[in-house]
Amino acid sequence: MSTVVRRAPLLVLPAVLLALLTWQVVTHGPLLRLDARVSGALVHPGGRFSEILSCLGNVQVAVPVLLFAIVYVLGRGHDAGTERWWLPPLAAAVLMALVPAIVIPLKDWTARPGTPVMPPAVGYFPSGHTATAAVAYGSATLLLLPWLGSAAARRRLVACCTALVLGVSYGLVRHGYHWPLDVVASWCLSTVLLTTLSLVPGAGRSTSLSTSAIPSCGCRERGDTEYGRQPEEDLGRPAQPRH
Repeated sequence: MSTVVRRAPLLVLPAVLLALLTWQVVTHGPLLRLDARVSGALVHPGGRFSEILSCLGNVQVAVPVLLFAIVYVLGRGHDAGTERWWLPPLAAAVLMALVPAIVIPLKDWTARPGTPVMPPAVGYFPSGHTATAAVAYGSATLLLLPWLGSAAARRRLVACCTALVLGVSYGLVRHGYHWPLDVVASWCLSTVLLTTLSLVPGAGRSTSLSTSAIPSCGCRERGDTEYGRQPEEDLGRPAQPRH
């Protein structure tokens, strides 16, 4: 089964949910009443901690993190001679540029008012801060994962990325900057975009690297024995007959 087929649910289901949420906002559907009740139970404006968390979704904070990852991966890929080393960073940059190109027209079209604690205005759906944080931190994570030498390091990076996105989301809702559905809609959009990035060769998984690119862990490569190649220390010994 191809990678595209396996990840199709991560493309289709969030897109369908985003369309459903957008329909509810445009038509002022019953889901908005539940959204208002949840928001009323969570909102606590004036909290310094929630404000700091929400600021982690600012373009000035999130995008430089992605830019650092792009520059780092470009340098590592070029030095290691990775096949198409420039493609994942380029795809991540294009993906980041798509966020405002998608979010701003949606905001203008839905024209959703803000929560009661916000000044009178429209254009809160979907949450731009949530989408910026999810795509910037998520793309940086996908770019860096192939260059980490251990599964533990990869798990820590994914956990850090998840904590950042959830923290931004919580801060936005807690402070009253956004309705919960604004945030959920941006999760859906970001899932589609990041899944698309993960399909690019070299994003989120290892590609063909030179031997100097991957730190040695003191273990034999599985391919030494599984594909008929003898380990180096056995090359001087007579080959054993096959039975």
